[in-house]
Amino acid sequence: MFEKLDFTNKVHEIVRNIPKGNVLTYKQVAAKAGSPKACRAIGSVLNKNYNLEIPCHRVIRSDNSLGGYNRGSENKRRLLEQEGYEFKD
Repeated sequence: MFEKLDFTNKVHEIVRNIPKGNVLTYKQVAAKAGSPKACRAIGSVLNKNYNLEIPCHRVIRSDNSLGGYNRGSENKRRLLEQEGYEFKD
């Protein structure tokens, strides 16, 4: 149980420190959290987060697509564009 909490806290701290206008992929967050194969677990942790201080919208898929967002994909895109992130189409 504590390991899960520690992992969640690590993920939140990593995501909290992504600068505005930048993104990390789920895979990059997983690697930074010490579990490089835990990409899906990262998505699960972020999907359960509603703390606005943890900018989950700054985590995208490795193929540069948005991935999920618990406030809707259009909101995720809008937030990233407002922060100056440029999508590579």
